[in-house]
Amino acid sequence: MTDGTPSTYGTQRKAAARNRVAIIEAAHELFSDNPLVPLSEVAKRAGVGAGTLYRHFPTREDLILAAYQHDIERLTVTADEVLARHSSAKAAFIEWFETLSAYIRIKHGLGDALHSAAAQEVISASWAPTTAAVAKLVDACVAEGTIAAGHDPADIIMLMSFLWRVANNDDGMAQGRRLIAAVFSGLKEVPQPI
Repeated sequence: MTDGTPSTYGTQRKAAARNRVAIIEAAHELFSDNPLVPLSEVAKRAGVGAGTLYRHFPTREDLILAAYQHDIERLTVTADEVLARHSSAKAAFIEWFETLSAYIRIKHGLGDALHSAAAQEVISASWAPTTAAVAKLVDACVAEGTIAAGHDPADIIMLMSFLWRVANNDDGMAQGRRLIAAVFSGLKEVPQPI
């Protein structure tokens, strides 16, 4: 029982925010291994009770969407960090897209849960920040000379979508790398309308 004072309320809000983040992080880890993991496992990994999980995420879809949105938001702000970590803009571009494909592969593994109107809203909202992050990667590759100027970042996202369609195994990774090489060969050309 609380006494209703502002400091008690603020402490409860901070604890609730920490719990929410812990649940999303646990969902991210567990969904990447098994999209159908029981929510009781997510609560256990997050160190919270089932009631706390359901207060934050009343349905499985709510948690899936929150985890997906969190992953995409976290990735879109890392373009500068990934570029700084690599000596080559091309290597940064590849790492960033491989990480994106891992997140999207999880999304596809979640099937019908991401076909609702709420899911489409989350996915649509992620498009602009994703495109902005890709623009940074493309600009760095243009400056480096590995991509010709004039390519639309939205087109490049569509082009790179093969990455989340290849098999999630060693053969798929090898195929992905071959296709990335083909993409970079094509991106060295200035885009021409047909």
